[in-house]
Amino acid sequence: MRKHGKKLLAAAMLLVMCVCLSGCHGAQDTREFLIPQQFDESREYNITFWAKNDTNKNQTAIYVQAIEDFEKLYPNIKVSIRLYPDYDRIYQDVITNISTGTTPNVCITYPDHIATYLTGNNVMAPLDDLFADEKYGLGGSLVKFDSPRQDQIVPQFLQECMIGEKHYAIPFMRSTEACYVNKTFVEKLGFELPEQLTWDFVWQVSDAAMAKDADGNYLLNGQKVMIPFIYKSTDNMMIQMLQQKNAGYCTADGEIQLFNDTTREILLTVAEHVKKGAFSTFKYSSYPGNFLNAGQCIFGIDSTAGATWMGTAAPHLDLPPDQLVDFELVVRALPQFDWSDPHMISQGPSVCLFNKDDPQEVLASWLFMQYLISDTVQIAYSETEGYVPVTLKAQQTPEYQDYIARRGEDNDEHYYVKIDAAQLLMDHLDETFVTPVFNGSASLRDAAGRLIEEMNLAVRRKKTVDDALIQGIYDQVKSLCRLDQIGVQLGDRDAEGAEDLASGPLPGTAVTLLVCLGAAWVLIIAYALGRFIKEKKAKS
Repeated sequence: MRKHGKKLLAAAMLLVMCVCLSGCHGAQDTREFLIPQQFDESREYNITFWAKNDTNKNQTAIYVQAIEDFEKLYPNIKVSIRLYPDYDRIYQDVITNISTGTTPNVCITYPDHIATYLTGNNVMAPLDDLFADEKYGLGGSLVKFDSPRQDQIVPQFLQECMIGEKHYAIPFMRSTEACYVNKTFVEKLGFELPEQLTWDFVWQVSDAAMAKDADGNYLLNGQKVMIPFIYKSTDNMMIQMLQQKNAGYCTADGEIQLFNDTTREILLTVAEHVKKGAFSTFKYSSYPGNFLNAGQCIFGIDSTAGATWMGTAAPHLDLPPDQLVDFELVVRALPQFDWSDPHMISQGPSVCLFNKDDPQEVLASWLFMQYLISDTVQIAYSETEGYVPVTLKAQQTPEYQDYIARRGEDNDEHYYVKIDAAQLLMDHLDETFVTPVFNGSASLRDAAGRLIEEMNLAVRRKKTVDDALIQGIYDQVKSLCRLDQIGVQLGDRDAEGAEDLASGPLPGTAVTLLVCLGAAWVLIIAYALGRFIKEKKAKS
């Protein structure tokens, strides 16, 4: 009987183990990527690259040329590109494809998005070992092009690609925000434009521009429309103002500090100037560049990457010639509260690598990633807009230095506003910062911008601006961005409903494993109890 009981127990345990293994099917997705000792060039690899492109055909041409040049070096690697109109669509498609196991090999993205991708089972390949690999790493001996070494990447830019203790991306291009100023209007109002803008100066000039004549035309431009100050990215506006004030936004661990007294003061300031008509945002108006170029704006804050749309001689214009108003345009750094301690955000796309079952395929993808930060690609892409190459190596080449030196030579490749915008970032590298990255940081960033947008809307609807309104905006934004479900560590779902492992439901494999372990212990205890009862009966 005892032998029969042992057999039953063994069979039960075997069944539990089978269920566990079945529940953990796909465990290959959880293993670390191991770098092959040698890249197998006898095989052909087909890798996919997802990239963002608006309407700049020059950028598309650079991608195509980079792929063509890379495939000449590695004829056995074929790269297919898919272009997207914005980064959010890339993000949403990646989230969808994680669930089906059909992610791209390489994609351009942001660290906030990568933090969400990492909630999948080892979907992303960590890059630190690849960086350091002597053969195929950065500057590796067997890489077939002039790959930059790790120490040749701008340290601040590379730091942005760390999540926790590991790098999960390499920077592709970098920009910051600039204030594009209609100097002609500033001086017409009786002000002298300083080299360093302050928020007080911007608000003062903006308010002064609201004077009208008896017919309702603005005295400054003689038109019916004037929005002196337009900010493109309100999330950056709130985040940078908080950083400049040394006020809370969030901690590296994901503790939300956004809803504080300094945020309240910023919202009250926004309300004051929206009420006067002196301030607006992209959401409620349009691109700052359009209003600048039409003589309907004085200060337009936008990315340095948007420099080619600024000014009536800009290579990219959205307005017909008869709507353009000639003026002197200058580029200034972001306004500060205190120029003895300046802060401006560093932003721009990075490139990440997705893990696959085949390490050779991942290595082929990594080689292509490296090629995207080679001098040829970096310099060519940076010259399309006000981006800065992410490597010191590219920045210091005679070719790039010649490009910078030819500022203003023409209104296309050497358009002075574009080069001034790039130079601005290089001059202020040590004053840039990035926000902490974790699963949910993208939602928190969205919340920061929504606070300003909701206050803008409330004033437009002529609501009373008081503490009750601000608290109502806080509650609304927390709910819209699902921050009220999170507590200390963010645990919201992204746009496609991905789960946060920190506070959301456990993955199905983890649940199955826990159930199996529990079942195993129940069987063991039941068997032991049965034996105890039988032995006790036998003795009696």
